[in-house]
Amino acid sequence: MVDNRNEFQPDYFVAPGEILEEVLESRNIKKNEFAERCGRSPKAISQIIAGIAPITPELAIRFHRVLGSSPALWNNLEANYRLQVARKAEQEELQKRVEWAKEFPVNELVKRSFFNKPKSDTDLVAKTLDFFGVGSVAAWEEVHARASLSFRRSPSFESDPKALAAWLRIGKIKAEQIETEPYDQDKFLCALDVMRATTEQGPDIFEPVIKDECAKAGVAVIFEPEFKKISLSGITRWLNKEKALIMMSLRHKSDGHFWFTFFHEAAHVLLHSKKGIFIDGIEAGSQDDEREDEANRFAANFLIPTRDYLEFLKLGAFSEAKIRRFARSVGIAPGIVVGRLQRDGKIKYSWHNDLKRRFEFVEHAN
Repeated sequence: MVDNRNEFQPDYFVAPGEILEEVLESRNIKKNEFAERCGRSPKAISQIIAGIAPITPELAIRFHRVLGSSPALWNNLEANYRLQVARKAEQEELQKRVEWAKEFPVNELVKRSFFNKPKSDTDLVAKTLDFFGVGSVAAWEEVHARASLSFRRSPSFESDPKALAAWLRIGKIKAEQIETEPYDQDKFLCALDVMRATTEQGPDIFEPVIKDECAKAGVAVIFEPEFKKISLSGITRWLNKEKALIMMSLRHKSDGHFWFTFFHEAAHVLLHSKKGIFIDGIEAGSQDDEREDEANRFAANFLIPTRDYLEFLKLGAFSEAKIRRFARSVGIAPGIVVGRLQRDGKIKYSWHNDLKRRFEFVEHAN
C-alpha cells in the first residue's frame, strides 16, 4: 500500500528554448534565419527561446528538418520542462495546504503502513492526496466534504470528519483487494446461518469463517481498529452493485457487542438501499432512524429467535446458570444473551458481564 519507488526529481530545470538558443549560437544560425527556415515568425521563435511558447510536435518535426536533431528530443525536452514547471507550481500550492493535511491521523496512517513517513510538510500533503487517490485538495473537498458535513449534522455522531474519512478510505482500499463473488442474497443469508453457529468459538475460528463465507456471497468484511477521534462500531456501504462492504472498528471487543453489531450491519446489506452509507446507527445525510431500528430488530431476532426469547423472559430471575442453559439451547454464546438482556433493560449493565468474552482478532493481535 505504501509506494516505495524512488523517483529522481531535480530541483533545477532548463527551458528547451535555452537549449535551442545554444544550438543556434553553436551553429552560427541567426534567429531570423532559423524562423524563416522553420516557416515561423521571428517573434514566435523568440517566445520559444524565452520559455513563453511551447515547442509543439509540429515544430519539433520542423526543428528536425532544419537542425537534424530528433523530433523526440525536442518533444521530451518540452514535456520534461512543462512537468517541472507544474511540479514547482504544485509545491507552492501544497505549501498552502499543510494545515489541512495535519488534521488527518497521519501518525496512525504511517503506523498502519498506508504512508511512508513524510519527509517534509509538502510531502505530507502529497502523501495525503495519494492516500485518498485524488489530484488536489479541491478535488478531495468535492468528493468528501458533503459526506463529512452530513455526518457532522447528526446530534449523536461524535467522530471527527477527517479521521472518519481516513478510516473509510482504508476500508475502500482493503475491500478492493478482497475478491468476492457477485452479491447473492440467498448465499448471504446462508452465510449468516453459518456465522451464527460460530458465536461460541474464538476469533481464530470465526474470523476466517466470516470473511470467507461473506466473500462467497459478495460481501467484503474488514476489521479495522478505529482512530482516536472516531466513535463508531461499524459501517455498511456498497462499493458497486455486486459488492458490499461491512467494516467494523473492533471498538468493543466483547462477544455480545461484536455479534450484535455484525448482524446489524448485515441487515443493512439485506434490507436497505445500496446508495447510502450506514455508519454506527446513522445513515449518512439522514435523521430518520427507522432503518436503524429495523437493523437492530433483525440482529436481535436473528441471534435469538423471538419466540425463544419471549419464553425465556417468562422465567425471570436471570441467573448465570439460567443464561448459560438458555444460550446453549438456542446455540449461541452466553455473552450475546447478556447483551440482549442489558439492551432491553431486563438486567443492569453491570450484571453478568463475566459471561461476556473479550478477544483479540487474528489480523490485529499484538
